[in-house]
Amino acid sequence: MNKIMRMSNNINGLIKLIRTLRSPAGCPWDKKQKAKDLGRYILEETYEVLDALDKQNYQSVKEELGDLLFQILFLTEIYEEKKLFSLKDVVSEIKEKMIRRHPHVFGEKKVHSVQDVKKNWQIIKKSERAEEKHD
Repeated sequence: MNKIMRMSNNINGLIKLIRTLRSPAGCPWDKKQKAKDLGRYILEETYEVLDALDKQNYQSVKEELGDLLFQILFLTEIYEEKKLFSLKDVVSEIKEKMIRRHPHVFGEKKVHSVQDVKKNWQIIKKSERAEEKHD
């Protein structure tokens, strides 16, 4: 089994675990969570990742990234239960965004420095926001 398949199996296993936690036979606390409830946990886990990075404690970074990933998948599952979007939608959208924001890698745009990349990123981001306002 290749690395991507193993990773996919691990992610699928974690999603299955979340679904079990939220199932009728699952955990009372997990079942009652709403999307708005998870915001504070996502923020808390983000701060814990930052703290581990500052301390250069790579075991803690790994653990805290796992906690953050869990919260992201948990929140995504809540929205999937409501049939608003799925993890596939989240992944697809971020993939498209990263391709769009890296035209120097995936397109014809030429850059000569990190500063060029940052400048172009901001231009693209501003353009995307302008398009959102017109939709």
